[in-house]
Amino acid sequence: MFHGIIDCDNCYVSCERVFRPDLEGRPVVVLSNNDGCVVARSNEAKALGIKAGTPFFRLKEQLPHADIAVFSSNYELYGELTARIISLIRQAAPLYWRYSIDECFVSFPAGYETDYKAWGEALHRKVRKHVGMPVSIGLAPTKTLAKIASRFAKKYPGYRHCCLIDTTDKRLRALALTPIADVWGIGRRYARRMAELHIHTALDLASKHEEWVRHIGGNVCLLRTWHELNGHDCIPPEAQLHKKSICTSRSFDGLIYDIDALRTHVVNFAMRCAEKLRQQHLVTADIGVFVATNPFREDLEQYVGFDEQHLVCPTASTIALCTAAGALLRKLYRPGVGFKRAGVIVRSCRPDEYLQTDLFDYDPTREARLKSIDRAIDCLNKRFGSETVVIGAGQYTAAPRGGKATNFETAMRREHKSPNPTTRWSDIITLK
Repeated sequence: MFHGIIDCDNCYVSCERVFRPDLEGRPVVVLSNNDGCVVARSNEAKALGIKAGTPFFRLKEQLPHADIAVFSSNYELYGELTARIISLIRQAAPLYWRYSIDECFVSFPAGYETDYKAWGEALHRKVRKHVGMPVSIGLAPTKTLAKIASRFAKKYPGYRHCCLIDTTDKRLRALALTPIADVWGIGRRYARRMAELHIHTALDLASKHEEWVRHIGGNVCLLRTWHELNGHDCIPPEAQLHKKSICTSRSFDGLIYDIDALRTHVVNFAMRCAEKLRQQHLVTADIGVFVATNPFREDLEQYVGFDEQHLVCPTASTIALCTAAGALLRKLYRPGVGFKRAGVIVRSCRPDEYLQTDLFDYDPTREARLKSIDRAIDCLNKRFGSETVVIGAGQYTAAPRGGKATNFETAMRREHKSPNPTTRWSDIITLK
């Protein structure tokens, strides 16, 4: 079996450029929630020395005369455009698994005959023509090698956006040029450990004996990576199909003291988690809520709280998760404390195909009603735009102390947000 990965180049920036061709060749950055830090950069912005994570307010200090286009994160736009890319991949590949918002794995079963290099270049041209975004494609016998190949396709124009590793010689040369920290599955902790053991490239690791890797790794993950680097496909598709946990969190634009305002944010986070679960056909058995103060305000009381609830019957219901999140927040809230950050985590996620219901408290009528409500919410939000229909508890919130109340749309600072011409009638493009 042969594998590949399709990776959107500078995904968020490329999405912003689809409807703004005037931004081609100009430095572009996309900011995190509440316009805090830089999370995405164009190649031109990278050339200026802008680092990921740079606070937005420092950009003007560091580059006062640079003509930089700045955008707030517009996840509705990014999700819609990348979904179009996935639809094109689905048409072109026999098997595919979406790995993240900007990455998708493809697999070619044994006996599938094709010119892989030509297939990848054709897919790039098709995506560029139909969606307007550039993608880089890596193809190799294993998923880890495909990830390495995609980095070469992204970095070197000579590959024409598609890098193929199909021989031992190509594999060894690619591994020798890949730092160990850039290998899929090698985190920062492992990278530091590898450096201490004088392993600096992917080839250094691949050249080690299996027993040595088994002893050093301590778990199956590093051993799987070693096998993959040596050309043996061993990461099952199930590892890419769904997440085990989903977290939605955010830092606020100021401090929040009021429990009603804080509950609004937490309910919004729970709604988003429920939506993500249904999109991936998952349910959750555990939901947790965390809150935290601003650690940089040493003059104020510091507090970090977390609590979770086990759900007897796994669910993806918006109402059920929002109710549980609200109850957890009431236990965590402390009067007089200014909260800077909060979030909702759903864990123990599993496919929604096989559910074990509660033997003593299962009401089929109630479950059918909840599913009907969720379908209506998803349908309306998909048709008229994200957050068209929300839970009442998540509709209004109070601004930080001293500010004015805001509605759900303006609860987060997004002063540089671009329009949503493909999902909202109010933002549809008008031709002059």
